[in-house]
Amino acid sequence: MTLGDACGPTSTGPRLRAGAAYDGEAGSIADARQFVTGFLSRARAVHGFPVTRRTADTARLVVSELVTNACKYAPGPCVLDLELHERVLEITVWDGNPRLPITRAAEPGRVGQHGLEIVLALCEGFDVRRDPVGKRIKVRIALEAAHG
Repeated sequence: MTLGDACGPTSTGPRLRAGAAYDGEAGSIADARQFVTGFLSRARAVHGFPVTRRTADTARLVVSELVTNACKYAPGPCVLDLELHERVLEITVWDGNPRLPITRAAEPGRVGQHGLEIVLALCEGFDVRRDPVGKRIKVRIALEAAHG
């Protein structure tokens, strides 16, 4: 379910924001990836944000990992918020489980549970906070300069 887009100026320049809510079922993950694709395509084509293919691929992977964790460890709804401003994409995922994620040391032989490692490796900022109900994970991805 899409919550909608908002576009407008901030004190630091233009921004574009959109959000969607998901029921937490398995299809939520693919729906969230499609939502990111549409949002970033509109941001580039309609609003002129410098979104490269690499940035879009990174954003889809990060959203996939975060929404997968929300669906797996916090059964029930989750909310995805995307915000572009200046040269940064902020991705926030809320779920109803107040337990904070645990970062684990890299273990090449471990099968699974590498999602948070991937997110931390790809993002330049990571913040997790408990809400009165659940938690919010916010990450930041720098927009790359378009090549060529």
